[in-house]
Amino acid sequence: QVQLVESGGGSVQPGGSLRLSCAASGINFNIHTMGWYRQAPGKQRELVASLSTAGNSNYLDSVKGRFTISRDNAKNTVTLQMNSLKPEDTAVYYCNARWLSTYWGQGTQVTVSS
Repeated sequence: QVQLVESGGGSVQPGGSLRLSCAASGINFNIHTMGWYRQAPGKQRELVASLSTAGNSNYLDSVKGRFTISRDNAKNTVTLQMNSLKPEDTAVYYCNARWLSTYWGQGTQVTVSS
């Protein structure tokens, strides 16, 4: 059974930081591209960042320079470090694993508000 379990969401003031983590089980983690998506109320889900098995990363333009995605293949985890958070970063963040199939976590809420 595939499980992607996110943690680390919460509420923070603008300019603050959060670190999201996703623990994967039930998949061959080393061959999956891992990513983080987000969905704000009334908006479509969008890719925030992804990291391939070769180490190639891809970021949403609005988070470049503020967010960093990393993975630990030994621990089957992927992390999203989010700095300089803005109110427009408020959304539910989902962990994603993609190879021949695509898997999703349950999501974790991130709220940026003063």
